[in-house]
Amino acid sequence: MEGKVESLWEEVRELTLGTTVDRLQSPPKPLQFLRDFVSQSKPCIISNAISHWPALSLWSTPSYLATALSSSLVSLHLTPDGQADALVPHPSQSSLCFVSAHVQPTLFPQALDLIRLPPSHLVAYLQQQNDCFRTEYSELESDCDAHIPWASEALGCLPEAVNLWIGNHLSQTSFHKDHYENLYAVVSGEKHFLLLPPTDVHRMYIKEYPAARYSYSQENGEFRLEVEEPERYVPWSSVDPCPARASLKQESLKFPLYFNGPKPFEVTVKAGEVLYLPSMWFHHVRQSPGDGGCTIAVNYWYDMQFDIKYAYFNFLQSLPCRSIDDQTIPEGDREDDSGPHASSNHLNSRFSGDESATNNVEIHKDRDNVQVHERTFVLDSSMFV
Repeated sequence: MEGKVESLWEEVRELTLGTTVDRLQSPPKPLQFLRDFVSQSKPCIISNAISHWPALSLWSTPSYLATALSSSLVSLHLTPDGQADALVPHPSQSSLCFVSAHVQPTLFPQALDLIRLPPSHLVAYLQQQNDCFRTEYSELESDCDAHIPWASEALGCLPEAVNLWIGNHLSQTSFHKDHYENLYAVVSGEKHFLLLPPTDVHRMYIKEYPAARYSYSQENGEFRLEVEEPERYVPWSSVDPCPARASLKQESLKFPLYFNGPKPFEVTVKAGEVLYLPSMWFHHVRQSPGDGGCTIAVNYWYDMQFDIKYAYFNFLQSLPCRSIDDQTIPEGDREDDSGPHASSNHLNSRFSGDESATNNVEIHKDRDNVQVHERTFVLDSSMFV
């Protein structure tokens, strides 16, 4: 079965995806976007799609943002190293846990200073995956489009959520996938993505990890890692795609399907560009700040179609794979993920971790787990593209 799955990775690239992400010099027509990219679950980068946004010129000046949001209380995410929704050593076991950031309500000008001039003991990131652009940052709405018109027409709906992201070079996002069609617009700086299609789910070595959260003390400037009680488990990718040079060999031996398989698609999205990231694509994100000392982006989440492709994906990830079963996922760590992702029609069922949302809406990155059945099937790559 492992050989058949590996053949699928190659075939989907030969038939549909190629080896690089397409770049369009202007926004596509809705029909072209639907036909060439959405229906084929194929990412692309679009230039000149947001060139008319006032945000492109206004947001590069920190003073403009600080003035516009001078009295706004925003959700500031704090970590000791820039990694939240990530795997870190468990505080009391010789294993890993899944950690979320400490979220602290902060006046925007103070939050912006912590991002632009980071202290040595913490990394600050402004993001809240709960439609925050239209709630916490509503004063900035006139600087951007409320939706992406050609995408809205192609997808037949308006975005369910619009989010704002402001960070620096120290923040990164570990591999995960979302159940939304994602239009990701970079306003300042650059975003660096590693992308893998849903067909490569076995290469992610998804395993359940105990959930934990950072707690930050302003008095002594120290973080404490607290495991959630009662115990809760989060399925998450075990792979760090950018290990330190000294540990690269060890990581390659632990996760051979990732490191020995086809290279992930690498794309840099620059200010003024939009990335179309299809639903259920795995992505890892780093960033480089612009002239104002920040990386700023706005993303639009459109509801995906829970159709036959979703069913095929669940079928694919249920197939056994020896490299995962033997090395990474003990039988007791697996749980059922049958059905079209619990509460899949609601924002609070599909995205990760920010449970302090000011409007009581929680959006969760998808955390589907791997379910194993002892079966043998012949795979057809046309199912997944």
